[in-house]
Amino acid sequence: MLALIMAGGTGSRLNLGEKPLVTIAGRPMIAYVIRAFGMYGCHIVVVASDKTPMTRNWCRVSGIDLYCAQGTGFVEDMVEVVSALGEQQPVFVSVSDLPCLHAGILKAIHLAYATSKKEACSSWVPVSLVRNHRDLLYRENIDGIEACPCGVNILRGDRIADPQDELRLLLHEPRLAYNVNTRTDLTLAEAYLMDPSHSHEAGLP
Repeated sequence: MLALIMAGGTGSRLNLGEKPLVTIAGRPMIAYVIRAFGMYGCHIVVVASDKTPMTRNWCRVSGIDLYCAQGTGFVEDMVEVVSALGEQQPVFVSVSDLPCLHAGILKAIHLAYATSKKEACSSWVPVSLVRNHRDLLYRENIDGIEACPCGVNILRGDRIADPQDELRLLLHEPRLAYNVNTRTDLTLAEAYLMDPSHSHEAGLP
């Protein structure tokens, strides 16, 4: 399954340079996301832009497949790359700032999507799991619970430019609460990853 990791934005809220390359526990943030999708067996393509030249260089040096989009916006870049690749099958689309993501979560999302028979799937986490509430930009009620989007989605490639009927999947998964947009988020994510008690969560269940 194709997995697009979106890495073409400026990361202005974090203000530490190109966000995909901000290090957590000695590794670029995007490397954790690539590892999760790689462990799940996906074909990974990082979607960068002229706004993220160092990320493009890092991908080339690391042997990661890369697509340079126009950088006009998350959705616009997603549509551009799926159309350019001619992808017709369902596609994972993920942000690059979820360093605590692992393959077991991707398996759960994919399974829920496949059994739902919906065209698309968006993943959500309860706001109660997010420790840095102040910087949440978007919330919605999912299954009676206040939730925020995680940034990992599945969409049909053959209808990528069209509205798609989606499953809104609520996951009570603490790792999805570590979406890094601010320096506080960065500190919290690093503390989580450095905690030895979480090391057993790294792969498929």
